[in-house]
Amino acid sequence: MKTLVATLILSVMLSTVVSMAKDKQSVLLKVADDPTISFRILFNSGSQNDPSGKEGLAALTAAIIAEGSTKNHTYEEILALLYPMAADVSEQVDKEMTVFSGRTHRDNLDEFYALVKEILIEPAFTEADFNRVKKDRLNYVQTTLRYSQDEELGKESLYEFVFTGTPYGHNEEGHVKSLSSITLDDVKEFYRTHYTRENVVVGLGGGFDSEFAEQVRDDFEGLPAGEVAAVPAPHAKAIDGVQVEIVEKDTKSTAISFGFPIDVERGSRDYYALAIAISWLGEHRSSFSHLYQVIREERGLNYGDYAYIEHFPYGYARNFPPANVARRQQIFQIWIRPVPNETRVFAFRAALRELQNVVENGMSQADFELTRKFLKGYTLHYAPTTMMKLGYALDDRYYGIEEGHWALFAKMLDELTLEDVNAALKKHLGYENLKAVFITPDAEGLKKALVNNDPSPITYASDKPAGVLEEDRSIVRYPLKVKPENVRIVKIEEVFEG
Repeated sequence: MKTLVATLILSVMLSTVVSMAKDKQSVLLKVADDPTISFRILFNSGSQNDPSGKEGLAALTAAIIAEGSTKNHTYEEILALLYPMAADVSEQVDKEMTVFSGRTHRDNLDEFYALVKEILIEPAFTEADFNRVKKDRLNYVQTTLRYSQDEELGKESLYEFVFTGTPYGHNEEGHVKSLSSITLDDVKEFYRTHYTRENVVVGLGGGFDSEFAEQVRDDFEGLPAGEVAAVPAPHAKAIDGVQVEIVEKDTKSTAISFGFPIDVERGSRDYYALAIAISWLGEHRSSFSHLYQVIREERGLNYGDYAYIEHFPYGYARNFPPANVARRQQIFQIWIRPVPNETRVFAFRAALRELQNVVENGMSQADFELTRKFLKGYTLHYAPTTMMKLGYALDDRYYGIEEGHWALFAKMLDELTLEDVNAALKKHLGYENLKAVFITPDAEGLKKALVNNDPSPITYASDKPAGVLEEDRSIVRYPLKVKPENVRIVKIEEVFEG
């Protein structure tokens, strides 16, 4: 990924004619009829840049900037100034990038931008802010993530399991010991090293004028100089067989996540072919997707079952994926939202069986046509606002998609054939080499059932159609090729500890 110097990316409404001007430092896309201005200030650093033993430093630094004092104002004073504008400044940290975002009406632009600039360029890094934000982060990892969100816990555990040994091998928030070891001097040094003019991409969207854009460019060119050392690409180790991590926790239901790394980037033809297939298999929060029908609709085992070809953080709180989580290596994953403990092996088998079916047999022509038609309308909802379009414009810069992701997606929906989709499935996906995480009680009992390939019979509280019961007879004996040496058990107290 190339370093960009104070690049301006300005989003545009779908209904607006785009006037684009490019030079070495900026890409300007104005939305003249939008009375608001959206900011996305992106730094090309993220959790992959955390020093060893200081995992969580990038996220902690960003949080203190967004939730802390400046050299001129306390955090309480900043909140008081933002309140009458109905505005805020928030941060988002992923593996490769850190983004600060905010939005205001043009009537408040001067006052709001003055605060944005102050927050990012003149953070105070006080001891009080550091202690408060660090305590919040530790509480999130120790308590909230472990005990309040089994689905999120399972996904974060899966990401670490899949990308272990790579720069992506720890969650953005860090671990208890690494967070505890971080000092205020560590935060200040990370800021000095990574918050430089060579490392920033400035995104603006909405009803601003050219003079304001020039001002923003000049201001962020005033950041200190400094090149950030390149981080090696992740290249997760190839997975041999089905490897399982069981997080033992006293819970009444079992959250299951499984997947493997894929080398398919947004912008490639195969990406859009897979996007069609995965939408059919498990579109996020879609009650029409195949996994949802098999596991939830026909059998009533849980809330939903979904599949992805990109990282999708905080899925429980979103209908659509966020922007600015772009990565050099992505993950294919299936989420089985919590099911009753007694059906955990059955649900895992059911999802694996459907994955095998689509990889080996592909989509049908009818399913392909229906999904393509669905996506032509549905994708319009992914970036309906200037703020979201701005986020995707930043991602387009990262991936080098000149015509824009959503324009290319629309084009690919017309060009791709069923043969393209099924070929991409066979090329990039599989079902025999993957990693799975279970959040569940009785870890030894689950390990025994998986390793012994015991049948997993299921009973229902109400009558089921004959076709469902017939299919169950195949699911309960679907072969699980799990070797005992490929199963590890982790106590909940140990998760994200060291």
